[in-house]
Amino acid sequence: MDSARAAHIDELVRVSTGRVSAGVRSARDPIIESSWRRCVADHKLDPTVGREPHILPQERLREHRDAMDEFLRMARFGLEALYRQVAGMGYVLLLTDSNGVTVDFIGDPTFDNHLRRAGLYLGADWNEGHAGTCAVGTCIATAQALTVHQTDHFDSTHIPLTCTAAPVFDSGGELAAVLDISALHSPEPKISQYLALQLVRAYVHKIETANLYNNFRRDWVVKLSASQEFAEVDPDFVLALDGGGRVVGFNHKARDLLVEDGVSPLGRSFAELFDCEVDDLVHFVRSLPTEQRTLRLRRTGLPLFAQAMPPPAVSLPRSHVPDHGGDTLPEPLRVVSGGDPALKAVLTRAAKLVNTRMSLLIHGETGTGKEHLAKALHKASIRRNKPFVAINCAALPENLIESELFGYEPGSFTGATARGKKGLILEADGGTLFLDEIGDMPLSSQTRLLRVLAEREVTPIGRTKAVSVDVRVIGATHRDLVELVKAGKFRDDLYFRLNGAVFTVPPLRQRGDLEWLIERLLAERTERDGVGYRLTPAALAALRGHGWPGNVRELVNALDYACAVSDGGLIDLDDIPEPVQHSGLFQAWPVEAPQTAAPADEDPAARLRETLRRHHWNVSATARALGVDRSTVHRQMHRFGIVAPHRAE
Repeated sequence: MDSARAAHIDELVRVSTGRVSAGVRSARDPIIESSWRRCVADHKLDPTVGREPHILPQERLREHRDAMDEFLRMARFGLEALYRQVAGMGYVLLLTDSNGVTVDFIGDPTFDNHLRRAGLYLGADWNEGHAGTCAVGTCIATAQALTVHQTDHFDSTHIPLTCTAAPVFDSGGELAAVLDISALHSPEPKISQYLALQLVRAYVHKIETANLYNNFRRDWVVKLSASQEFAEVDPDFVLALDGGGRVVGFNHKARDLLVEDGVSPLGRSFAELFDCEVDDLVHFVRSLPTEQRTLRLRRTGLPLFAQAMPPPAVSLPRSHVPDHGGDTLPEPLRVVSGGDPALKAVLTRAAKLVNTRMSLLIHGETGTGKEHLAKALHKASIRRNKPFVAINCAALPENLIESELFGYEPGSFTGATARGKKGLILEADGGTLFLDEIGDMPLSSQTRLLRVLAEREVTPIGRTKAVSVDVRVIGATHRDLVELVKAGKFRDDLYFRLNGAVFTVPPLRQRGDLEWLIERLLAERTERDGVGYRLTPAALAALRGHGWPGNVRELVNALDYACAVSDGGLIDLDDIPEPVQHSGLFQAWPVEAPQTAAPADEDPAARLRETLRRHHWNVSATARALGVDRSTVHRQMHRFGIVAPHRAE
């Protein structure tokens, strides 16, 4: 036995048996000394006996992995992102279950044999009762993040190792897993692992929060932060609420914030915890600037910035929900929304005006579905059996606008047809005239349109007598008409004729019914193509995480593309358009560091697997990196037996 090992065992015996000299302060962390005493007194471990790592056989390991299958698939993204931060520094990552069994592992395959001998491997059991004081086992015993560095280990065979771990809690506050970062060799000072400890804590927070989003995607989720700048992108505290506004889930930081006298916040009303009624959550759905979305913790008065994420197709949670005798929206309007509160408020107000002759103005970003809403208003009205005529005012050539809108008599000008033309406004007689992008209509044509709205009659070119017309006019624009009026680019009298009522369609990124909309669009394509389209969890996560700058139009295009390239109707991550793949959850992890090219003589299976991992298992991106076709990547994956984590059974 070498002298270093003998000295380590001697210190273990003195500390664990309480034979430390009075008045002598130990250099060890108290948490380490407590663990040593547990190892001897509770676990009956002999400090003089070295132990080989205990690695479970494949059948036992599969049982542990199957028990947390969904969590593993989600947490894998966090492991890969963390490993990219420390790749090349000699670290290995372990994810264990709550019993200390390693259920996922990422390490440098060059040191595979050394890692296995040290127990830093898939299937290794790091429970304190088996392995003694170690980062995973002691983390489980104390529920604290910590570093067990070199001679902190109980077992002398682990002295060369440095291990840092943090507990991962589920959305109910129970220990779900432990994330560990370890190395075979490290500098002697324990402070060298301080950054490793901070990294592990940061990624545990990401994994816990992502798991909460995944488990409660059909419930209200409230994000809270003490920092205005990070309230939406990286919130400290995240809560899930049920239909009655009670807390049904949280990340661990939120639990620490809300626990009182050791009592969990589970089941408590949101209004009990914060100075905000549950009914007021609708005001926190990004409808106000971040600095105006503040509330306070009732117990301490702590001010927090908040964002509420509504569930799809579920109404706002209420403390007291009155019975209104069911939804009174006409069917064409009801199917426009899947329960988003802001859009439903628009539809409720619009339903009261469907049969008036009042002109309506719909405002919203490009692609939000303004024409879709206009068609729904038409179908819900008594004009439903008459024409709906849509005119894109921005697409009509300026020299043809009047002839297209108002029509002309035969031979009224050079180039006029012998039979004349009725004009789009007369085509809409008895029905609805939809003027899309009305803000782009030239001033000269606005004057003629004003007369149509004021007098309900049209004078075709070449005709002296006006023709009466009965139309309901709905205008739409993404531009600020008030500003155009101030700038002299839009007639103020036309504006006041158009805005009998103004409706604003929220952008898709602010709507809470995204999943409902996705399901509806896929159902339409299933009926059209006779193929049962469905999304994998990874594909759905990418769609949910995207910001949708092109709004509903972009979503429609993305799903059309995905349906076209999918195999057998199953839409996976690599079937989603690349701009959508690279946002949301997948973009939330840090961008990968540049990688050096693999040697030509490298194992082709290992090279393919590593390239797939670096590109988040995106087959298209992997194919480009390797300079081959997607079909080649699929064939090689099949030949080498490589299965993406989000497809593994």
